[in-house]
Amino acid sequence: MTELLTVERLEAGYGEARVLGGVSFAMKQGETLALLGRNGTGKTTLINSIVGVTTHQGGSLRFRGEDVTRRSPEARAALGIGWVPQERNIFRSLTVEENLTAVARPGPWTVERAFDMFPRLRERRANLGNQLSGGEQQMLAVTRALVLNPKLLLLDEPLEGLAPVVADELLRALARIVKGEGLSAIIVEQKAKKILKLADQAIVLDRGQVVERGTGAGFLADPAILERHLGVGAGTRPPAGVPA
Repeated sequence: MTELLTVERLEAGYGEARVLGGVSFAMKQGETLALLGRNGTGKTTLINSIVGVTTHQGGSLRFRGEDVTRRSPEARAALGIGWVPQERNIFRSLTVEENLTAVARPGPWTVERAFDMFPRLRERRANLGNQLSGGEQQMLAVTRALVLNPKLLLLDEPLEGLAPVVADELLRALARIVKGEGLSAIIVEQKAKKILKLADQAIVLDRGQVVERGTGAGFLADPAILERHLGVGAGTRPPAGVPA
């Protein structure tokens, strides 16, 4: 597998405030990385820094062989970085279909193929964004990122606030996207054990620094890691369709 993203000694924050204090990691094309940590440890800031919407204060980022440290968010998106922020950022005054056709780019992920992934959205293709449930809005946010045909998908707390049945439906779709389709992803999620089942790599942030790194399987096999850094005890079984 070829190198996709390399983050070296990254320091970043907002204005003069520093949140990340020298974060380094790398991932190859086709890999999924679980980004873990308690609230306020810098996870969202790291995602935002890869997108390019924070203040760069040191270190570097390379994406698909190019130095993107000083590139704009638009330039990074054009290179293939897709983003699903916590706020979802859907167009609430447009229909589901308009939300997708407004941003779609040529590639394997077409609007119809995205509807195949989320049949519920096909049923609501004429509904406005503000007429959708929270779970449907999250599905639309993920789908909007997919039809941009990214090389790397960044997902910030994709299961947050969703009813368990909806969260499981979305998790099965994510498993198809990253395991079945091989799309690289970085996933921030408080429900660590659910996401680790999808992850090739995992890192834990604390106070803006990487304090633990390993494989998803390795983290799951050592409950002390999650207990120490996240306060997570015994996990639950994954929903049907998610790799065990």
